[in-house]
Amino acid sequence: MEDPKYLVAVIGAGPAGLYAARKLAEGGARVVLFNRDIKPGGLAEYGIFWDKFKMRLGLRNQFTHILAEPLIDYYGNVTVCCGGNIVLEDLLESGFQAVLVTTGAQGTKWLRLPGENLPGVYHAKNIVFHYNQLPPFSDKKYLLGKRVVVVGAGNVMMDIAHYLIRDCKVDEVAAVVRRGPAEVKFTRKEMEGVAANLDPALLDAEFARVTPIMQAAGQDPVAAKSAFNEARPKALDPVSQTHFRFEFLATPVRVMGDWMSGVTGLKVEDNTLVAADGNVKARGTGNTRQIEADTVIFAIGDTVDRDFCVPVFNDSYMTVKEPRFPVDGLSYEAFNPDINQPMERVFLAGWARQASTGLVGYARRDGENAAEAMLAYLQAQSPMRDLDNVVEKFEQRLEETHLRLVDKNHLAKLEKVENAEALKLGMEEFKFSTNDEMFAAMGY
Repeated sequence: MEDPKYLVAVIGAGPAGLYAARKLAEGGARVVLFNRDIKPGGLAEYGIFWDKFKMRLGLRNQFTHILAEPLIDYYGNVTVCCGGNIVLEDLLESGFQAVLVTTGAQGTKWLRLPGENLPGVYHAKNIVFHYNQLPPFSDKKYLLGKRVVVVGAGNVMMDIAHYLIRDCKVDEVAAVVRRGPAEVKFTRKEMEGVAANLDPALLDAEFARVTPIMQAAGQDPVAAKSAFNEARPKALDPVSQTHFRFEFLATPVRVMGDWMSGVTGLKVEDNTLVAADGNVKARGTGNTRQIEADTVIFAIGDTVDRDFCVPVFNDSYMTVKEPRFPVDGLSYEAFNPDINQPMERVFLAGWARQASTGLVGYARRDGENAAEAMLAYLQAQSPMRDLDNVVEKFEQRLEETHLRLVDKNHLAKLEKVENAEALKLGMEEFKFSTNDEMFAAMGY
């Protein structure tokens, strides 16, 4: 193996960061990978539904192989920016020739409705992190009542419905969808997990209600309904009496309730569908009604952390419009609108570049593309001569400022302890739910 020629930092150890790190190392770079959490994997570890053991194990094995690369250093439990001991400028001033930000979409997107701050109102991401045992969400208490409204029409909404129906066994789950049934985003496979609890009478009634609206907009209600019915033959056997239903063409306008009683319902405005220029859009009718509920969960996508060191545009960090190192016609170079200039040596990938887009396959491809853009930039620079010295000095700083620094050796210890615990308990996998338990397993 040739000695590395370049020194780069990758912030975030989800799929985008890990796959990018591998490609950067293959291109001759020494990669220092920083992760806010103890474990790597990001949403591949803490975003996939908790019982998809084979999928998560396959991804973990891939990530383990990546981290075994000798040119990749890993430091977990390290927060860069956002109140951490390291900021972006520290990395650039310490000698890193380029920095790739792959922090994902850590922020939560809200509709900013009256009542969103009432007890019993949550964002789907927090619930997902809770049942996947990501500290500190694993220890938080969530007031999940018997009648739950989930706002959204994607796979995350279905994951939340799955959890409420099969794990929490609530009485009722109502999915509130702003558009019609022809425009839902979840897959049939996700629908199969909850199809047995879908109330057929209520589904028929809901389709009867929206059929004239769909037909007026040129949509086919029969084809749309078949997507729901096709999930029934392979539906999981029900484990609860939960009634699952859909409320289509409904835009939330207010969460009803008070601070003493919590949530009592969700007020929505009925929509119609309008076809224009080949597109179908939902438009409010002015008619409002209330859906009774004691819990409201918003599964409406995510946004990046607005407290990070990179300017935000919409829900993602900003990229240069005319990049110097485009890949597949896309820009991976960060942009600062305050000075109307590129952020020199800073690149973006994954959900940090485009929030809530695609799953692991997208993140991998985007991370590798960003690595390709970075390597094109690095190849125009002079190789770093004192690379080992720069890394050693920075490692000393990390050790001085972080009491519980997690490296690859610590991860191996943690994995060994958790695997032994799973074997002892007869479980497919075991995960410690607090940082303190993980630190103890690693010898801290």
